[in-house]
Amino acid sequence: MENAALYLALIGLLSLMCQWAAWRVHLPAILPLLIVGLIAGPVTGWLDPDAILGELLFPLVSLSVAVILFEGSLTLNYEDLRGHGRTVIRLITWGVIITGVIGTVAAWWLLNMPLEIAAVLGGLLVVTGPTVVIPLLQTLRARANLSQILRWEGILVDPVGALLAVLIYEFVALGQENGAASHTIVLFGQTVGLGFGLGALGGWLWGLILRHHWLPQRLHNFGTLMIMLTLFAGSNALFEESGLLTVTVMGIWLANMRGIPVRPIIEFKETLTVLLVSGLFILLAARISTEQLMTLNWPAWVFLGVLMFVARPITVWICTIGTELHWREKALLAWLSPRGIVAAAVASLFAIKLEKAGVEGAEMLVPITFLVIIGTVVIQSLFSKPIVRALKVNEPEPTGFLIIGANPVARAIASELMTMGWTVRLTDTSWDAVQEARMAGLPVYYGNPLSEHATQHLELTGIGRLLPLSPYRELNNLAALHFEHMLGHGNVFRLAEESSKHAKRQQDRALGHLPRLFSDDATFAKLASLVANGAELRVAKMTENFGLEEYRRIHDARLMPLFCIGANGRLRVAHTDSPLAPKSGERVISLIYPDSPEMQPNEREERAREEQRVTPTRNDSGNPGRLPS
Repeated sequence: MENAALYLALIGLLSLMCQWAAWRVHLPAILPLLIVGLIAGPVTGWLDPDAILGELLFPLVSLSVAVILFEGSLTLNYEDLRGHGRTVIRLITWGVIITGVIGTVAAWWLLNMPLEIAAVLGGLLVVTGPTVVIPLLQTLRARANLSQILRWEGILVDPVGALLAVLIYEFVALGQENGAASHTIVLFGQTVGLGFGLGALGGWLWGLILRHHWLPQRLHNFGTLMIMLTLFAGSNALFEESGLLTVTVMGIWLANMRGIPVRPIIEFKETLTVLLVSGLFILLAARISTEQLMTLNWPAWVFLGVLMFVARPITVWICTIGTELHWREKALLAWLSPRGIVAAAVASLFAIKLEKAGVEGAEMLVPITFLVIIGTVVIQSLFSKPIVRALKVNEPEPTGFLIIGANPVARAIASELMTMGWTVRLTDTSWDAVQEARMAGLPVYYGNPLSEHATQHLELTGIGRLLPLSPYRELNNLAALHFEHMLGHGNVFRLAEESSKHAKRQQDRALGHLPRLFSDDATFAKLASLVANGAELRVAKMTENFGLEEYRRIHDARLMPLFCIGANGRLRVAHTDSPLAPKSGERVISLIYPDSPEMQPNEREERAREEQRVTPTRNDSGNPGRLPS
C-alpha cells in the first residue's frame, strides 16, 4: 500500500489519543483502542492492516504477543502466590479451570464451534488482567479486602491463564496437523518439554549473566529483550508453536530467581508493551471483517451472559467456600471480571495461525473475544458503582496519605499520622530508605510511583491525599501532576523550592494551580535540616485561652504548623491557599524546631511546663491515637 509510513504514523497518533482518553475517563485503554480499530477497519474501511504490512503482519503480531506474555510472566512471583490468601490462590487455580470448562461448553453449545476451537476460546477467556481491573477499582472505592483480591487475581491470572491458553492451543494445533490422537499426545509432550526445558534453561543462564553483571547495566534491558525474542524464534524453529510457552516459562523463572534485578526490566518492558499494545489492537480490530461482525448474533450475546452471570458466580462461590467473606462481598467478586489485553492479543495470534491452517471455526475467535472484552468492560464500568453502593461494600471517603519519599522527613510525618489513626503509604526508589521505613513499621512501596508497575502494585485503597516529600524536585512535581487526576484538586500539593527565579517561574507555570505544602518556605532542604538537627513533631490542643499564636509565643515562633485535627476528627493540611486557623478544641500537629543554643536552662524548663500543659496525652478522653479518619 502506498504511504504505509503515513498510515503507521496515524495509527501511532490514534493510539496516543486512545491512551489519553482512557486516562481522562478512568477506563481501561483497551476499550477505546478496540473501538477506534473497529471504526477504522470494518466500519469505514479506511484501514486495511493486511495491505499495509503484508507478510510482516504475522511476524509483528507474533513477536508482540511474545513480549506481552513475557512481561506478564515477569510479575508472577511465588511469594505473591503465598502472600495473598486462599481466595486468590483458588481463583487463579481452580477458578481458571472452572471458568475454562464452562466457557468451553458454552462456546461449543451456543456458538456451534468445533470442540477444539471452543476449548481454545474457553482457555483464552479465563484471564482478567490488571490493565482492565485496576482502572475500575480506582473508581469504585470497594472495601480494601475486595480490592486486594481482585487486584491480585488480575495480576497473577495473566501468566497462569496465558500458560493454560498456550497449552490448549498447542494441543489443538498439533491435533489438526497430525490427526491421530496418540501421535498428537506424543508431539504435545515434546512441545511442552521443549517449552519448559528451553524456557527454564534460558531463564537460568540469562539470570546468571544478570546476577554476575557479565553485561553492562545499560544493556540489561536491551539484552533481555533480544535474548527473549531469540529464544522465542529459536524455539518455534525447533518445534512449531513452542515459542510462546518458552518465553512464558523464561519470564516466570527470572521472576523467581534470587538476586536478579527484574524491576528495571519490567519497567522497560512496560514502556515497550504500551507501544506494542496500542498499535497492535487498532490493527487487530481493523482486521475484523463486516461478515465476522454480522455473525455476532443473539447466541454470541448469550455466550457473553453465560460468562458474566453463570461462570463467574459459580467460580467465586466455589473458590470462597470456607472463607470469612460475607455474601455481599462475594456478590461483588462475582460481578467484577472484565477481560483484557492478554485475551485479545493471544486470540488474534491463534486465529491467524489456525485460519492459515484452514481450521474450521477459527475465524470466530477474534470477534467473540473482542465482544467479551468490550461487553464486560462497558457493562461493568457502567454498573459497578451502583452495585457497590447497593451491596454496601464501599469504603468511606478516602482520607489517607500517599507520601512521595521514605527519607527521615517523610518517615517522621508518616509515623505521626499513622499514630494518630490515618492511613499512610510511602514510596521511594532508595532501597536503604525503604528498609528504614519498613523497620519503623511503615507501609512502603519500593519503586517509581509513576511507573506501570506502581499502577498495578502500589496499594492506594483509603488514600485520598498526596504529600510530595522527596528530595528530588522533578519527582515531586511529576507525582503531583500524575496523582492530581486521580485524587482530585485540593488533595494534592507541591513542595516549595529553593531554586532560581527562572526555575520557580517554570514550576509556577506547570503547578501554579496547586498550593504549596505547609508554607512558602517549607522546602525539602529546610525540613530535612530541621529533622536532622532534632526537630520533633508534637500535638497541642487549642482552647479559648490558648490559640496558635500563644503556642508560637512559648516556642519563640520556632515551630511550623503542619496539620489540624478538627473536633469531628477530620484532618486539614496546612498549605499556602489555606493557612491553619485552629479553633478551640482542635488539635494542631506542628514541627517544633530544636532549641536555640543561647536558651538558658530555666527557660527550657519553663517551656517544657507550658508544653506539657497543652499537649494531650494518649490516654485522655480525646485519644488522638484513635481518631476517626
